[in-house]
Amino acid sequence: MPLRRPATAALAAGLALSAAVSAHADEGMWMPTQLPDIARAMREAGFRGRADALADVTAPPLSAVVKVGGGTGAFVSGEGLLLTNHHVAYGVIQYNSSAERNIIDGGFIAEGRGDERPSNPDFRVLVTVGFDKVTDEVLAEARGKTGRAYFDAVDAAGKRIVAECEQSGEVRCSVANMYYGTDFYRIRQLELRDVRLVYAPPRAIGNYGDEIDNFMWPRHTGDFTLLRAYVGRDGKPADYSADNVPYAPPAHLQIARGGLHAGDYAMLAGYPGTTFRHRTAAEFDAQVARVLPQRVAVFDALIDAVETAGADAADIRTRYASQLQSLKNNRKRAAGELEGLLRSDAVRLRGEDEAAMLAATTGDHGRPRATTGDDATDIAALQAILGQADAAAARDQLLTLVASQTQLLRSALLLERLRIESAMADDAARETGYQQRDHALIEGVLRQAQRRYAPSAEKAVLSVLVGRYQQLPDAQRLPAFDAAFGRTPESLKTALDTVYARTTLGEEAERLSRFADARAGRPLADDPLLALAAQLVAAQLDAEDARKTREGEQLRLRPAYMRALFAWRAQQGRAVYPDANGTLRVSYGKVEALAPRDAVAFSPVTTVAGIVEKNTGQAPFDAPQPLLDAIAGGDFEGTAEASLGTQPVNFLTNLDTTGGNSGSPVLNARGELVGLNFDSNWESVSASWWFDPRYKRAIHVDMRYMRWLMARVYPAPALLEEMGLPAR
Repeated sequence: MPLRRPATAALAAGLALSAAVSAHADEGMWMPTQLPDIARAMREAGFRGRADALADVTAPPLSAVVKVGGGTGAFVSGEGLLLTNHHVAYGVIQYNSSAERNIIDGGFIAEGRGDERPSNPDFRVLVTVGFDKVTDEVLAEARGKTGRAYFDAVDAAGKRIVAECEQSGEVRCSVANMYYGTDFYRIRQLELRDVRLVYAPPRAIGNYGDEIDNFMWPRHTGDFTLLRAYVGRDGKPADYSADNVPYAPPAHLQIARGGLHAGDYAMLAGYPGTTFRHRTAAEFDAQVARVLPQRVAVFDALIDAVETAGADAADIRTRYASQLQSLKNNRKRAAGELEGLLRSDAVRLRGEDEAAMLAATTGDHGRPRATTGDDATDIAALQAILGQADAAAARDQLLTLVASQTQLLRSALLLERLRIESAMADDAARETGYQQRDHALIEGVLRQAQRRYAPSAEKAVLSVLVGRYQQLPDAQRLPAFDAAFGRTPESLKTALDTVYARTTLGEEAERLSRFADARAGRPLADDPLLALAAQLVAAQLDAEDARKTREGEQLRLRPAYMRALFAWRAQQGRAVYPDANGTLRVSYGKVEALAPRDAVAFSPVTTVAGIVEKNTGQAPFDAPQPLLDAIAGGDFEGTAEASLGTQPVNFLTNLDTTGGNSGSPVLNARGELVGLNFDSNWESVSASWWFDPRYKRAIHVDMRYMRWLMARVYPAPALLEEMGLPAR
């Protein structure tokens, strides 16, 4: 079936209009290239700069905003100093922590450049240096194909574009899918591999309140950390070396001396992970009815397993601290997303909106048609394909977690898949993630595994995941998994005990010796965990083939749905931003209070008084004594909020954010750095699917709190001077 294109003049006009019509100041994760088209709305909201100056991601100020680990960060000096969240850098902090020197709890301040600590080997900072549309190039060979053939054509084109882009060896490239297969963009990024820990506040500041306060307001958390990026003496990205020099970024942000007040303009730039707002009504229903309840249940079980394994073992608690925090965050996010979608009645509203959209744009009920009849056919076919994907969702979620929530088994799976892919003569034919360009990242994962691994904890994690898999109906089962683990809890325990008692992959040298063979496509030295991985990878490849066939059809069919959406939004006078996909986006709005329930209203600013009020002396409300002493001393000169007469800590905006925006810089109307995004309120966790302006708020560290901590509580005068800030 050939790829269909919109043919009517009405749709063409609608598509053009959708880029230029009004935008709601609260909602929108806008591509920078869209900002000139919504400049008027930005000015009306209070922006005092030029929107066209923000259109180029490679020019200041957006060139100062970078992807950091799984979140965002921003350069704050010309010498590679990088500001992000404490929780974004938590893996780096954990990697450098030990039972003998627990810098998770105690914090860390480097005593000069020579004392800055290296990050875990797979930690990366990505600086975007190019962004351009390559839609025609990606889709040229896909047109006329369906299913797996369509997927493979798009995949091959993307790999070819990436390979050509990376020929110089100086950048790392990717191809981003916008509007679900409608447009594609080539992104060029510097991959900074030598990143070092410079300043981290103690846990009881950087994570004050932990899970009790997570996704809650009011907050009193100093969720920030400073890192520094290094490069080789030639200025190019390099692996860690004592001879490396600080990276000179293309731009860095200036930290404001003052703060914001209710109603003030605010703007945020960052790399939000994934949103689903343009998904179908059926996908909304599946998310609420099945996906989220299953996700909450499995995360509950994983959290219990890890906590039980570390209950009487301080070493296990340290090794799994970062993973446990991530599990808790994801569990709470899933529960909040479910509650929020139900609160907003999102399934019903999305269904009504979709029905009206299709009636208005595909000609139902005698209304004017803005899309072709072929598009209506494709939309119907899309719905059928989505039903197939929903049937496999529970199994696929468990398979993903088996690979992502283990350390040794993850290493074995990586090695076995790398061996298979490397045996292919053509690097371009290898699966993304296992090409030569990916070897350094794989090696980084293999090198650090033992620092985040304990046999008892990993077996407990697998007991949860495989145990839940054993309960799936026969239609979702994979024979290789049944052969490896059996179909009962007793057979699973026996299999895990046997494999983990005999494996040698807990030793870094054993993993790296096999890595050398795997990347050459050679057979791997025998190991029981590798033998298990061989069985599981074979099963995963079968499941992957079916998934790619479904995804190929979705890639082919979803653009028809998006064309209907473009036309529908144009009729409403609304612009359409693409769902978030890990690329740089800009959101804008204002500082705004929150009234989440009847007779409940919250101020948009918290102060140090709340730290004292919450303090119990017991985790997670065990404020460090130096902090309590400084608060009691009341010396807030230069960082106080005059209207409150005390030190601000956190503040709220209505900015549009989601996962991946952690660490995003918050700017005032003049483009100065006033805050650091780190969380959302509980009522808005569902915003990844449904934006509800009544509840959507983002939570930020006030930069005046960071300045005060670094000046008077845990002093770092040299760093303040480097950022152009007074030490007092």
